[in-house]
Amino acid sequence: MDNLIIAALAGALILLASMVSVELGLSVAITEIVAGVIAGNFLGLHTTPWIDFLAGFASIVLTFLAGTEVDPSLLREKWKESLFMGGLSFLVPFLTCMAFAYWGLHWSLQAAEIAGVALSTTSLAVVYAVLIETGLTETRIGKMIMASTFVTDFGTALALSLLFIHPGPMLVVFILVSAALIVLVPLISPWFFRRYGERVTEPEIKMIFVALFVMMLVAELGKSHAVLPAFIFGLVMANFMSTHKNQLRRLRVVAFAILTPFFFLKSGMNVSLSAVAANLGWLALFLGLKLVTKFIGVYPVARRFVRENALYTTLLMSTGLTFGTIASLYGLNSEILNQAQFSVLITTVIGTAIIPTFIAQRFFTPHVENEKEAENV
Repeated sequence: MDNLIIAALAGALILLASMVSVELGLSVAITEIVAGVIAGNFLGLHTTPWIDFLAGFASIVLTFLAGTEVDPSLLREKWKESLFMGGLSFLVPFLTCMAFAYWGLHWSLQAAEIAGVALSTTSLAVVYAVLIETGLTETRIGKMIMASTFVTDFGTALALSLLFIHPGPMLVVFILVSAALIVLVPLISPWFFRRYGERVTEPEIKMIFVALFVMMLVAELGKSHAVLPAFIFGLVMANFMSTHKNQLRRLRVVAFAILTPFFFLKSGMNVSLSAVAANLGWLALFLGLKLVTKFIGVYPVARRFVRENALYTTLLMSTGLTFGTIASLYGLNSEILNQAQFSVLITTVIGTAIIPTFIAQRFFTPHVENEKEAENV
């Protein structure tokens, strides 16, 4: 299929997904994923190198933006709560799903480890998109969820790195270059924004994009992934960006208008409905197992620390997408997973992006103004 035809179809689907999102009151992440499933299975739309690149970069930009929404002062103040809730959100599903795949389904040990990693995640992309759309990023509950999600995905990234790391000089280069960017860019940002800011060409956004591009480059060379350093980069930039809200708003516009739709669309296009139909039993078991283990790990802690919004917090932290997709694709590309195992895992991951988000938004979304009023009391 010609690139222009693919672009036109993808653009139309992305626009339609946005309209459906508004009409149904759902997160656009959900409607764009569903659009991708329809495109890949019924319209013959397939991914291309340029879609792969946009989707990969979108995941990094989303992760950076998510980091900027974590309040460092709240993270320091509530580090015990975030560590406890986020840690259990990772550990309980990871160990349970890995054990089930290995002993219950008789997958290989490496395939079971991939399953545990893929299903232990909480999607920064989905959580951030939902919190932005509902306005909860500026409330204490939103910031608590973001901080806990960071801990969960830090555990996921660490597990993936430790289980499947490829030691070598380029891995050291990746770590050193990422650390240098995380330290240096925030240091030069005050001068750079004063000198080049508030221009129609947006040099500030371009500087951030260059830093993220370099992280992606050295991550690929080091056979790693730039999601974790991108999030830490956003976290380090959080205080500075909070004083430059116009630039942050314009960066969000760029991300949500052109980049993230391709990330969510491609996630849906990866689903093979025929492979899923042939393995519905596995899918139902994995989906139920992830949701139950997330509930066991998160809900009791959420009841203690965010009692009024415990169910909402648990549901959002049950979502999976970014790291789950990354882990599943790694398993497929490394020939650790076969096509059936991959399709089941990726569909489970996408299911956890849709089902908990739908329930949370429909029935348990906190009222933003009430949250702000409660915080001011």
